[in-house]
Formats: sequence, structure tokens, C-alpha cells
Amino acid sequence: MSKGIFYAVSAAVLFGLSTPAAKWLVGQMPPALLAGLLYAGSGLGLAALSLFRHGGEASLTRRDWPWLGGAVLFGGVLAPLALMFGLQRTPGGVASLLLNLEGVLTALLAWFAFRENFDKRIALGMALIVGGGALLSWQGGGQLTWGAGFIALACLCWGLDNNLTQKVSAANPLHIAMTKGLVAGVVNTALALSLGAKLPALPVLGATLAVGFLGYGLSLLLFVLALRHIGTARTGAYFSLAPFVGAVIAIPLLHEPVGAIFFAAALLMGAGVWLHLSENHVHEHRHERLEHAHRHVHDNHHQHEHPPGIDPREPHTHHHVHEPMTHSHPHFPDIHHRHGHSH
Repeated sequence: MSKGIFYAVSAAVLFGLSTPAAKWLVGQMPPALLAGLLYAGSGLGLAALSLFRHGGEASLTRRDWPWLGGAVLFGGVLAPLALMFGLQRTPGGVASLLLNLEGVLTALLAWFAFRENFDKRIALGMALIVGGGALLSWQGGGQLTWGAGFIALACLCWGLDNNLTQKVSAANPLHIAMTKGLVAGVVNTALALSLGAKLPALPVLGATLAVGFLGYGLSLLLFVLALRHIGTARTGAYFSLAPFVGAVIAIPLLHEPVGAIFFAAALLMGAGVWLHLSENHVHEHRHERLEHAHRHVHDNHHQHEHPPGIDPREPHTHHHVHEPMTHSHPHFPDIHHRHGHSH
């Protein structure tokens, strides 16, 4: 398993475990306050973690901040608000499976808006996941529930967030995730308190911050690392495992009923995720000249000289140049493989 896949799957597990917990917490406080405290827990936890980690990654540059600002707006402010409103109106197990739509919308945006390549196998997998999500969204009388609509909106916002974050994924992932958490936590918490919300009792507050650190903070840190290694669409595809983790936990923990529609949707979504996981992408491709800075080792893509003052021990971080090169090997659309494809 590549590092990128490991990071993406680990991020999915942590986020999936947080969804049933958020379903329980949403009954303890208003949705806007819960969203703010979850992200506050993320930002504060990662800020504490940063005290024990020094250097080793490239810093954010001035060109990175507009991309990161958009990611914070869509993924840190709008998406969690929509999710919390959706969780108020949707059973936890169903909500967990609906969150599969994030991977689909992330990939569609990557394909059509951000021009990242993925093949027909991935497109078929997305279609199966959409079909499963549609089954879960329709309840008695054939009416689309408001709760499902809010969760779908949250997935769209996170899809935008994921694509914008990929643009800065070469920079320090801890600083990226910490910044998103702190800004989103302050904005959402301040908004909730201004509307009259009150902070919950200390045990509930502590539990909320802990869920935020694990399910939003560490999960996002691993997600950014995955974006760097396997690109946006593939990371979104692997992250589609998160709803299954959440659903497995939610059913026994929250004592929620399951029926034929639930299992049919799970089957469709499972088949779609399997198609994503089993993809293999190999062809001859050309690397154009590229200059950037990120943490790296001297693999086939990093054969360069070092200016005076650079510590040659690996892995290390410095500004470096990739000269043009043509070769063939299995690869993903990571930060070094953003080439076009003929269809």
C-alpha cells in the first residue's frame, strides 16, 4: 500500500468514527455551536501538536493563501454548518452513508473544474455511489428529505474544499489543517454565541473538542498528506470508506433500525468504492520543468543538486527544480503528475 493510500484510509477511519459521535452531540447543543467547537478542537489540538514538531516541511507562501482561504470558507464554515443541520433531521447510519457523496463530488469537481484525470472505472464507481446515496435520500412518499439535502450540500462544500486544498498540499500539512481548524472554529463558535447559544457543560465540551481533534484535526492532517501523494479524485475515492465506518458504529451505538433500502444502498456504495480501490493507472507521460518546495527524498523524480547550506540528509525540504523527463510507471495525479491525457 502506498503512503498516499494509507493516509487517505486512515483519514477516512477517523472521520467515519466522528460522525456517530457528532450525531449524539448534535442533541446537546445548537448545530452552529457544535460545528464551531468541533473545528476549535481540531485547531487547538493541532496547535498543541505543532509545539512538538519543528520544521521539516515547506512553509505556506503568499500565492497559497487565496486557495487556503477558499478552502476554509467552504470546508471549515459552510460544510460543517450544513452537516450539523442535516444530522438533526437524518438517522446517523443513513447520514454516514450519504457522506459517500463527498468523494463523488470531490472527483467530479477535480475532473471537470480542476482538470484532473480519472478513467471510466472511477466514473462507474461514482455512479454506483450516487445510486446508493439516492436510495438513502428518498423516504416514504418519495419525498427528498431536508436532512439529506443539507448533507449533500455539506458534501459539495467539502468537495470544493478538497480541490482547493490540493493546490497547497506541498506546504506544511500540519499548518494547513491547524489554520483551517482555528479559523473555522472561531467563526462558527462566535456566530453561534452571537445568536444566543450557550456553551455546554464541561464534560460535553471536552468530549466535543476531543471528537473535533481526532475526527476533524488528525483526519484533515492525513487527508492533506494524501492529496499530496495521490491527488484529489483518488483521495476522495478512498475517503469514501468513512461513511461505512460511521454506519457500522452508528447502528449498534445509536440503536437505529436498518431495512432493505439501507442494505441495497450499502451494496451499491461498496461496489463503487471497490472500483475506486482497485484502479491501476500506467502510461508513458512527460514531466515539464517544475520549480517548487516540499518534503522529499531522492527518488526517480528528485535527482537534483543542492546549493550550499542544504542539509543532504533525507527526507528534507528545500526549493528545487525538476528538469523535463519522459518515462512510464504506475502513478496518481500527485503534485508531480498533473499532466493531461488523450481520450
